[in-house]
Amino acid sequence: MKAAPLIRAIDALNCAGKATGNSNEEVRAVLVHTGQHYDQSMSGSFFTDLALPKPDIHLGVGSGSHAAQTGEIMRLFEPVILSERPDALVVVGDVNSTVACALVASKIAYDDGRPAIAHVEAGLRSFDRAMPEEVNRVVTDHLSNLLFVTEESGVRNLMNEGIPETRIHFVGNTMIDSLLASQEKAGQSAILGQLGISTDGNGTGGHTARKYALLTLHRPSNVDDRETFSSILGGLDELAAEIPIFFSAHPRTRKRIAEFGLESHFDFGDGSRKGICILEPLGYLNFTRLMKQAEVVVTDSGGIQEETTCLGVPCVTVRENTERPITVTRGTNIIAGTASAKIREAIRAQRLTPKNGNAPEKWDGHAAERIVETLVAELQKKELETAEK
Repeated sequence: MKAAPLIRAIDALNCAGKATGNSNEEVRAVLVHTGQHYDQSMSGSFFTDLALPKPDIHLGVGSGSHAAQTGEIMRLFEPVILSERPDALVVVGDVNSTVACALVASKIAYDDGRPAIAHVEAGLRSFDRAMPEEVNRVVTDHLSNLLFVTEESGVRNLMNEGIPETRIHFVGNTMIDSLLASQEKAGQSAILGQLGISTDGNGTGGHTARKYALLTLHRPSNVDDRETFSSILGGLDELAAEIPIFFSAHPRTRKRIAEFGLESHFDFGDGSRKGICILEPLGYLNFTRLMKQAEVVVTDSGGIQEETTCLGVPCVTVRENTERPITVTRGTNIIAGTASAKIREAIRAQRLTPKNGNAPEKWDGHAAERIVETLVAELQKKELETAEK
């Protein structure tokens, strides 16, 4: 979701360069899929939905502990960067792949210098070091030469950590680039009809037969602890008694439901009755369509907090904090924590909130273009300085 717009922006820049005969604008992009997200429905289908080209290199890392996964990515990625010798490594987000590849690049030295490291989605902070993603964010940012920020809080966070302002670029959000670019295709999805929500098959008639909510849960702190998981489910009972809650469940989350004996909370059927209906993981377009029509979204995902803000869909976040404060200040997102009573209270409040798209500054679908333009300009500047020496 974050890489697809960058690939498109690079292709567009190259096409413009060819049109003007300016060969200096030619950029060769090598797309590396580490395989950290390896499930076909959760990773493979996204390449199709987002029109991403087939990865040039697939490392096939798979699952493992944080240490094992990070170490394996580093081991497999080092030969790639030594072979390709890129001028820049672009990493996105806050997963183990992000920090692992940045660490490798930070220790690489060519005969004529080092690769620049560019972090897309830099500067986000939950200020909770118990979150593995927070550690990944901080380490990656302090290794990076170019920090591309999605919201103004990111600029402040980086400057407070002593990162020079010259390395920080407020460009917008490539995840929102993907969301805006996919609206027409997502509108053609048949998911509403398949779930019996829409009266006209795919919902293109503009109204639905019934209201519903959407749920996602995947963070280890939420789903790996039975008491916390049970508390979250308890917070959903009031909503589930009134409307269906469609739960696009991560395979790991489904495993925990069985291990903890929590099956009684769920409807494993077709969602024809009220309750929490478990769905297989959805592709990007189907999920986007379902999210856009939802009365309320309950999630622990950072990206979904952003997408619901852009779409104006009321969101309840079942975490104690967020690294995306703009979603709260815009009024589309409430941080509820994991206590049942607080979740119920937040859901009640959000169900009374009218849908109102309220996209933050620079969430306009052009973040990737700004990133690629800045990256190329910085690399050309570096090349000039090297030549002068």
